[in-house]
Amino acid sequence: MLHFLHLAAVRSVVDTVRSLIERLSRQLVLRRRLPADFGGRPFFASPGAALGYWRPRIEKLDPVLLRVAYEHIRAGDVVWDVGANVGLFTFAAAHRVGMGGGVLAIEADTWLVELLRRSCRLPENAAIHVDVLPVAVAGTVGVGRFNVANLGRATSYLDGAYCSSQTRGIRETQFVPTVTLDWLLDYFPPPTFVKIDVEGAEHMVLAGAERILSRHRPVILCEVSENNTRVVSERLRPYGYRFFDAEASAPDRTPLAKPAWNTLAYPPGYEPSVITEAKSEEAR
Repeated sequence: MLHFLHLAAVRSVVDTVRSLIERLSRQLVLRRRLPADFGGRPFFASPGAALGYWRPRIEKLDPVLLRVAYEHIRAGDVVWDVGANVGLFTFAAAHRVGMGGGVLAIEADTWLVELLRRSCRLPENAAIHVDVLPVAVAGTVGVGRFNVANLGRATSYLDGAYCSSQTRGIRETQFVPTVTLDWLLDYFPPPTFVKIDVEGAEHMVLAGAERILSRHRPVILCEVSENNTRVVSERLRPYGYRFFDAEASAPDRTPLAKPAWNTLAYPPGYEPSVITEAKSEEAR
């Protein structure tokens, strides 16, 4: 009994310290650099978005995200980053596509949008092509309520999403314009790769993507909440998409019966070059 009381006391202290650090970090902005594989591109980040940005070594923050960018994005690609946050994936992808391609960074949080724009203005990023769009992606075009989390801003969410309990309440609510992926096709080049990380709103994002899925068929990296597993599968399967676990190493990826937490969705006929190269080596 005393052991459990001790553990509860420790957890309480840890939670209190974490909450204090989070509050003190909210407006702090740090300059970080991507790993060498992405040109060491600089960008502005904040522990107020995610406490992991206190780490100076970004490659340890989200190795899966960076590995997927390295494996799947090539020169000339067009990438849409839905839920760009501070731009970790945005600027990694922008380095990979070069000046022949481009990245559309879509972010609803106005504070994070300003960080993205500041990063774009850095002289070292003058040779890459990033457009920042301050909207939320949903199933309809209109206006939505965007809830900024008390925890890191990375857990903020749009009304209608299956939000995480990690938000620890709402700091503020912003009214934001909402658009659909198909609506964006009228204004931006169609994507070859789409990353979706929208804190439980992925079912809303895919609801407005019929043209993109049927005609353009991009590779998709999507964070899928447990509540959205069935609906994400139902949205993508009719278009021939196959599901893989992004957290598995490339040669070991096998098709899944249903989406994983970090899902790579491949359209019909697509096979990533990194796997193709591995198979060629085995054949030799």
